[in-house]
Amino acid sequence: MFSKFTSILQHAVEALAPSLPLQEDFVYHWKAITHYYIETSDDKAPVTDTNIPSHLEQMLDILVQEENERESGETGPCMEYLLHHKILETLYTLGKADCPPGMKQQVLVFYTKLLGRIRQPLLPHINVHRPVQKLIRLCGEVLATPTENEEIQFLCIVCAKLKQDPYLVNFFLESKLRSSASRGAPGAGPEAPGQGPDCPPEELAAGAPQPEAEAEPEEEQRAPGLSGSLEQLHVLPLPEASVVRPSQDYNLVNSLLNLTRSPDGRIAVKACEGLMLLVSLPEPAAAKCLTQSTCLCQLLTDRLAALYQALPQALDPLDIETVEAINWGLDSYSHKEDASAFPGKRALISFLSWFDYCDQLIKEAQKPTAVALAKAVHERFFIGVMEPQLMQTSEMGILTSTALLHRIVRQVTSDVLLQEMVFFILGEQREPELLAEIGRHPLRHRLIEHCDHISDEISIMTLRMFEHLLQKPNEHILYNLVLRNLEERNYTEYKPACPEDKDVAENGLVAGAVDLEEDPLFTDISPDNTLSNQEWLSSSPPTTPDHPKSDGKTEVHKIVNSFLCLVPDEAKSSYHVEGTGYDTYLRDAHRQFRDYCAICLRWEWPGAPKALEKCNLEAAFFEGHFLKVLFDRMGRILDQPYDVNLQVTSVLSRLSLFPHPHVHEYLLDPYVNLASGCRSLFSVTVRVVGDLVVRIQRIQDFTPKLLLVRKRLLGLEPEGPIIDHITLLEGVIVLEEFCKELAAIAFVKYHSSSTS
Repeated sequence: MFSKFTSILQHAVEALAPSLPLQEDFVYHWKAITHYYIETSDDKAPVTDTNIPSHLEQMLDILVQEENERESGETGPCMEYLLHHKILETLYTLGKADCPPGMKQQVLVFYTKLLGRIRQPLLPHINVHRPVQKLIRLCGEVLATPTENEEIQFLCIVCAKLKQDPYLVNFFLESKLRSSASRGAPGAGPEAPGQGPDCPPEELAAGAPQPEAEAEPEEEQRAPGLSGSLEQLHVLPLPEASVVRPSQDYNLVNSLLNLTRSPDGRIAVKACEGLMLLVSLPEPAAAKCLTQSTCLCQLLTDRLAALYQALPQALDPLDIETVEAINWGLDSYSHKEDASAFPGKRALISFLSWFDYCDQLIKEAQKPTAVALAKAVHERFFIGVMEPQLMQTSEMGILTSTALLHRIVRQVTSDVLLQEMVFFILGEQREPELLAEIGRHPLRHRLIEHCDHISDEISIMTLRMFEHLLQKPNEHILYNLVLRNLEERNYTEYKPACPEDKDVAENGLVAGAVDLEEDPLFTDISPDNTLSNQEWLSSSPPTTPDHPKSDGKTEVHKIVNSFLCLVPDEAKSSYHVEGTGYDTYLRDAHRQFRDYCAICLRWEWPGAPKALEKCNLEAAFFEGHFLKVLFDRMGRILDQPYDVNLQVTSVLSRLSLFPHPHVHEYLLDPYVNLASGCRSLFSVTVRVVGDLVVRIQRIQDFTPKLLLVRKRLLGLEPEGPIIDHITLLEGVIVLEEFCKELAAIAFVKYHSSSTS
């Protein structure tokens, strides 16, 4: 209490006294601090009961005032005094000893304000960056200390200064090789604090702690000009600081990493922000040190693994999918206030938040750092932790782990991390698949198998994961799953044009193709199914060797109607219900195709199919395991649950949207001349329709029942008695909608090709 009264009295005296020149005033406040250690006999009293905080604040104010009164970049006498007399070194020593108690906090505040309020660059000065570096080592040593908030503020201001001048980071890469000479040895480092001409060593000897005998980093022991003029000692030469040594410390990173584990969420988020800033610095030496000489990669991935392993063994996939959008910096979830909480929600949010942080960190990082971090996530988390869960045999475990994989596939935004995730799921193979090929990438094979699992839930979840994977901007996804098997176009049977084919070709059909309108399945075409909007028919598809057409309108008309007329009239129910027409699919297809084109533009795909003369048509064709499972599922559409059918057709329509000529030809061209033993999406659908035509004859009142099922699915009719053959009826509705969707996609793609 008496000390506080003395402080107030001193402020009053200072206010009434005539103003001193700034340098004298500055020296006065510094000497007042050093005299405390001579005069005090109670070193247990907290620093807040002394005048030290006031004097430090006054010194800061003087330095700011001095800078404001001088020309930009000019160093004034007060700043010269601070640098020449190594005041920051002295304060660091006092802060490390925490003498008096709370001094460490005051020193951290002084450093933070000095770096934040002074505009001229201070860190290049050896007598600034060296004590700053030492103070950095004190931060994060112990978690949940009273100084944690001041520590993170100090570290963040250092990071901000490095962001302004990235080359300065080289001053903070320390060699692990230390000199055997102590700091007190003659010529082996800076003077002990207070050994300037105005502060003889005996003054502090009585009360102040002496600097620790710590060896300086080798490159700092004899910086040029230490014993010369003030101008010579200001800046440590950059070439010397920039040398990348085989073994270095990056204590700024290490301290921030420690503070990311703080129990105080605000401190942890600030530390994460500081790390994100450091990984973005465009300095090769720092990037190399970051990944090779710190535990950044290990800590990120180990925490990711620990948070994943802390999740319950069984989580509801719907909870995993619908838990609110996760942002790593806003993880302030309170279980007590959440009425929709479920067991494991806190753990799930923590895991997804940390994954989001890793993703954003990799996204912001310089390329070498990003690659190293992403590979660490791949090896230490994807393979080490997730793969065993995805490969297990427990259905509940498979479902939960696949739902989590699906969630992070949706969530990832970093191209580098996405690439590693794609390699983890699909492997790196790019050569065509073989029918008997199983073990090339076991996880890929297992996940594709799960698309046709005995558990409908597992099948749906895995199919949804692949659907979202196909929407990611990564060329390897479609190439690995589909394109590598279509490259040689050996699904086609090549027949050179002969004279008798000429008339057929001129009528807009492919030579050798089957005229589907003469097929018994197409004999009853309703006028409602033809295209009435003449604008739709005004576009011409691109001419290819397999489509030597003279009338593009006819070709578009026939291709679109091949899909629209595929389902027989008695199996159609959409034209009885408003708002389920083909035009809705046209609008969606136009928007989706535009989005896909924007993604695929950078991949430089060909505009036309590979010439058949250059293709290896003799090689046996295999559509690949992914399309095989999808086609097998499509072939069972009349006997599968409604939700499974929706997901299978959704994935197939996604594939059809890709603007690659081979994908378009194989999935959307009804007139492609298939080689013997090959199937396409259209041929599989034709077989389903053939089966449907036979089965319709066995069901009494088929069309009224079909319409009732559609209205129930749309919520237009209340649930009532169970309808016979409900699975087949729902399958027919999905089939009709799928054919309309494919027709719309085919038209939009042809229209885009003709107008581009």
